Amino acid sequence: MDIFEAQQGNTMILSLVGRLDTNTSKNLEEKLLSLIEGHHKRFIIDCPQLDYISSAGLLVLLMVAKKLKPLNGEVVLASLKDHIKEIFEIAGFLSIFQTFGTREEAEKSFSST
Repeated sequence: MDIFEAQQGNTMILSLVGRLDTNTSKNLEEKLLSLIEGHHKRFIIDCPQLDYISSAGLLVLLMVAKKLKPLNGEVVLASLKDHIKEIFEIAGFLSIFQTFGTREEAEKSFSST
């Protein structure tokens, strides 16, 4: 999996390409924890090129959301393919994460706060 990083104002955007699974989830975890330690609190995980997510990937996102909560931070998801969104729905994660159809919609949600 590749992770592409961009910053829009005080929001970090991580675009995921490929498979987020047991072999690659540690890379995402390390990247997000490093950014949180660098005092970033708002994240968009942009997923138009994410092909697969395993339970290990879901757990990384859940851990980051829990870590951000006491910091008044947030992680939102954008551009989920239908089969990826279905995994989030089955896991009950759609009640935890805000999702947006596009990265731009996610960016607007942060600019209104």
